[in-house]
Amino acid sequence: MANRLSVIATRTGDDGTTGLGDGSRIPKDAPRVAALGDVDELNSVIGLLLTETLPEDVAADLLAIQHDLFDMGAELCIPGHVAVTQEQVAQLDARLAHYNAALPPLREFILPGGSRPAAVAHMARTVARRAERAVVALAGAESVNPPVRQYLNRVSDLMFVLARHINKAVSQPDTFWTSGHSRSG
Repeated sequence: MANRLSVIATRTGDDGTTGLGDGSRIPKDAPRVAALGDVDELNSVIGLLLTETLPEDVAADLLAIQHDLFDMGAELCIPGHVAVTQEQVAQLDARLAHYNAALPPLREFILPGGSRPAAVAHMARTVARRAERAVVALAGAESVNPPVRQYLNRVSDLMFVLARHINKAVSQPDTFWTSGHSRSG
C-alpha cells in the first residue's frame, strides 16, 4: 500500500474518463462511477457522524460499516469482483434488531433532526438511499452482486433507527410530522 497512492494528481481524468481497478477506463458519468461516488459520499457522511459524541456501540458499528463500504467501493471499482456478502447484510439486520428493540414503536412520521448527531445520521440515511438507487441503475445495465444493493438498503434503515437511538440517548425527543391540515392556529 505504501506506493499505491504516491501520485494523487495524475491528470489522466482530464478527458472525462476515470480508471477502474481492472485497468479499464470509463466515462465519469457512467452508472458505475455514479454508484462509486454515492458510496464514497455515504462513507464520508458516516465519517462526519463519527466526529460526534456517540455511544460506544454506535461508533463501533459505524466504523465497521465504513470498512464494509470501502469493500463495496472496491467491488464496484472492479467489474466482476465480489467483496460484499450476505453475512455482512445479516450483521446489519442483527444491529437493526438490537437498536430497534429499545425504541418505542413509531405511530407517526418523524422529521429528520433532533440532536446534531441524529441529524447527521438522517443525512447518512438519505445518501444511503441515493447510493442504493445508483446501484439499482447500474444493475439495469450490468451485473451487480445482490448483497451490494441489500447492504445499502439496510444501512439506510439502520441510519434511521440510529437517529432515533441517538436522540433517545441524549434525551432529545423525535419531532413528529404533522400535516398542514391538522395544525391548529
